[in-house]
Amino acid sequence: MELKLKKPIIFFDLETTGINIAKDRIVEISILKIFPNGNKESKTWLVNPEMEIPKESSDIHGITNEKVVTEPTFNELAPKVSEMIKGCDLAGFNSNRFDIPLLAEEMLRAKVDFSMKNRVSIDVQVIFHKKEERTLSAGYQFYCGKNLDNAHSAEADTNATYEILTAQLDKYEDLENDVEFLNEYSTHVKRADLAGFIVFNKEDKEIFTFGKYKNHKVEKVLKDDKGYFSWIQNADFPLYTKKVLKEIKERVHPKKEELTLEDLKNKFNQKI
Repeated sequence: MELKLKKPIIFFDLETTGINIAKDRIVEISILKIFPNGNKESKTWLVNPEMEIPKESSDIHGITNEKVVTEPTFNELAPKVSEMIKGCDLAGFNSNRFDIPLLAEEMLRAKVDFSMKNRVSIDVQVIFHKKEERTLSAGYQFYCGKNLDNAHSAEADTNATYEILTAQLDKYEDLENDVEFLNEYSTHVKRADLAGFIVFNKEDKEIFTFGKYKNHKVEKVLKDDKGYFSWIQNADFPLYTKKVLKEIKERVHPKKEELTLEDLKNKFNQKI
């Protein structure tokens, strides 16, 4: 069953230096773009992470420091990635908890804006775990009847993830072939900041999930403890978390409109 799409959707996978969203870097990114008419476009890049790739990470994905030393940095690739995913929904395997938050960090570090506004995401792993409780390789065998060769290669994992989702739609009658439905189904908790430090409660209000203000509404904390905002902005939190918090702060404390020189002239030339 092919996906019913209203706009393009991006399936992607990252291989990285580790699993710390705030500190680790991408060493390979593979993107598979599916258009509403069924056309596909794909691109895979090796990335110089500008840091040492730990041996334990290289042992998993096979990408060594020597292999990426002459490859472009993410700063160099960010405009191309941004252009390819522009106006698209996102999908991946464990993407809501890892790939999307890490991609957001890399984009913001490269001074390229990234936002989940006006787009949804589908986490194929969540659907898989709700239905079968397996790994990606087992899922590929279970749903597609194939062995996943080159597992932990970003390109192989990306294509397998896309095939698994289409097979899931064929297998489960209760799964609607609709991106909005799949987004809701594959989301455990509605997050405001991707990394899960700020989520939405039952009233659809942002709350903190950590620290002394755990489960407190973000808006109230920013009103009552103005220093908390500064602490988070200067602490080791993901850039996307800081961006979301700044947007909430600007909503709580909107900036006063600045008068232009022309406005001032008109103001003081008014007749009393």
